[in-house]
Amino acid sequence: MSTALILSSFVAANRIGGGAQQIALTALGIEAHLVPTTILGRNPARGASGQATAPELFQGMVDDVAAEGLFARIDLVITGYFASAEQVRIAAATLARLRAANSNLVTVVDPILGDHPKGLYLPAEVAASMAAALVPAADWITPNAWELAHLTGRAVESAEAAAAAARTLGGRALVSSIPAGAGEIGLVLCDGANACLYAHPRREQAPNGAGDLVTAVFAAGLVQGLTPDAAAAAATAAAAHMIDAAAEMGDLPLAQLVQALRQPVAGLRMAPFGEPA
Repeated sequence: MSTALILSSFVAANRIGGGAQQIALTALGIEAHLVPTTILGRNPARGASGQATAPELFQGMVDDVAAEGLFARIDLVITGYFASAEQVRIAAATLARLRAANSNLVTVVDPILGDHPKGLYLPAEVAASMAAALVPAADWITPNAWELAHLTGRAVESAEAAAAAARTLGGRALVSSIPAGAGEIGLVLCDGANACLYAHPRREQAPNGAGDLVTAVFAAGLVQGLTPDAAAAAATAAAAHMIDAAAEMGDLPLAQLVQALRQPVAGLRMAPFGEPA
């Protein structure tokens, strides 16, 4: 059984952030441990009570995970939201410690920076620290289109543009919120010269947490031996099903995740492409 460490937010009342990823990974058969960067009562978009984890406490929790002997067992790390540049520094050092303990470690960095139309929703120094310390250390990154544009300074308005931008950051990315065909939205997997668009019908509104779910399912597939293509297809299928199901309850129904992954997605379209000749 794989073991994961998540460095991201915990939200008590809603299925978003690292707490949602911990549930999703557990449902997929991965032992998941969460060291929270911030602790909130509810979705901050709806008004939230809580606070950021102090750097010394964040470091102490990481050290406690190591003291429990877990570092040698961890073969997947997911990073997400960070509240301070000091947290990012600790996270980058933690990735280095984990890679020294396990040469087969898979690192997936979701550079949670902002989205359209609100833009950046954390301090600029935190965003800069993530771009400098975490993105280069990742095996895979999972930004949305706005975040990839922010990281690269390039417009990301199509599948081809997303792949081209991802290649400037190392070329291994799963990018969400990409405009696709008429009435479609999708994800773009970029793995070096090769890329693929995974498009599905656009829903009127996606719930908060859909990006966190995509990252968790994609990362789970990678560490469980799926090819990147298959892991990206699974992530797209999970997101499409869960967005539909969330329309009834307002939050992602993560208890249904495994069942959702077994069902075909109506209208799912895969379109491989590569670098321009």
